[in-house]
Amino acid sequence: MNKDLTTGKPSTVLWGFCLPLFGSIIFQQLYNIADSLVAGKFIGENALAAVGNSYEITLVFIAFAFGCNMGCSVIVSQLFGAKEYGRLKTAVTTACIFSAVLCGGLMAAGIFGCAPLLHIIRTPEEVFSDSKLYLDIYVWGLPFVFFYNIATGIFSALGDSKTPFYFLAASSTSNIAVDILFVKAFGMGVAGVAWATFLCQGISCVLAVIAVWRRLGKIQTERKPALFDGHLFGRFIMIAVPSILQQSFVSVGNIIIQRVVNEFGFSVMAGYSAAVKLNTLVTTSFITISNGISNFSAQNLGARKYGRIREGFGAGLKMVWCLCIPFCLLYMAFGKYFLLMFMEEESVEALQTGRQFLWIVSPFYFAIAMKFIADGVLRGVSAMRQFMVATFSDLFLRIILAAVFSAWTNSALGIWFAWPVGWVVSTVLSLIFYRKKFREVSAA
Repeated sequence: MNKDLTTGKPSTVLWGFCLPLFGSIIFQQLYNIADSLVAGKFIGENALAAVGNSYEITLVFIAFAFGCNMGCSVIVSQLFGAKEYGRLKTAVTTACIFSAVLCGGLMAAGIFGCAPLLHIIRTPEEVFSDSKLYLDIYVWGLPFVFFYNIATGIFSALGDSKTPFYFLAASSTSNIAVDILFVKAFGMGVAGVAWATFLCQGISCVLAVIAVWRRLGKIQTERKPALFDGHLFGRFIMIAVPSILQQSFVSVGNIIIQRVVNEFGFSVMAGYSAAVKLNTLVTTSFITISNGISNFSAQNLGARKYGRIREGFGAGLKMVWCLCIPFCLLYMAFGKYFLLMFMEEESVEALQTGRQFLWIVSPFYFAIAMKFIADGVLRGVSAMRQFMVATFSDLFLRIILAAVFSAWTNSALGIWFAWPVGWVVSTVLSLIFYRKKFREVSAA
């Protein structure tokens, strides 16, 4: 069901819209968590390290899909708020055409480039073949990743956050069962983990695309919409490309950090792999609510209801801080037991590595959560330059400090301290940009 986000009390509207989004991202993360969990529990520590090592590279591909998601979602939100339904449909087909071309290029790059990239990040020979096998299978599933993201972006732009939740809930829980079936019953090893994700994401994508096309078909227009529009394509690019750059540069930064981590051995790699999955669950939850704020801000920008944008920022901040409290407490007090989902208690060094990471990083969730909400508004009002500056400051600081701190302390412990510094600096910048941009939009 389509929902107008320009009416009703902003806090009530956002809670109703963002909660299913939050549920969706929990199930989305189950894909990656299930892969690591099954690899670590049913195959071994080396398999866990291989999947974790590959994960940072898959995030580069996901970054491109996410950028297309946001470009389509923000433009469609603005047009839906302005009730320009014909141009809305043209924006969707324009985004799909570009995404198909981009996806094809990335598949070609992935087929030929994953092995060299694994060498660049100094993947140990013991896990190299499994890492490459996982990535080879993942690359062939990229069309599913791209068009699922486009479909969910359209649903969110139309104010419907429940339909994507239903698709993800079914597919991610199925992924866990198929993971175990392929690995435990069929003995397929790391390949079984990858094929399970491929299969379940494929089914989810096909169903989501069919559903969104039916939804768009019910929206009446005066004339048949064009398939492609150069002006809308330009607007799409203005949102999508910075989002792609932001996400891909963050992923590249994580790959560089992964290279630093790899120098400390398998146990540190395995511990980091498990801990970063738990950390990503939290930060991705924040990003998802940030995406909801973007849709809310974009619809209200299109309707010229600027006061609601500020109210949405306040409501979004309360939402993410409500999430920060339980995550921080759970990771600080019970991080060991979450990590044991991925490894055995005998993996002493890996377990200690993961606990150290969570202890250092989790208290700063309150800062990074604030940044993501400010970023959501910036993206929704198309202030992408400011959005990128704040994000890249975090990335560059983390890369540089990870190398400096690890060399200074001569241990992986120094790497983890780079996260809080980068987060705090980028949060301050995002808040400054948000305040300045809001004054500009209100005065327009």
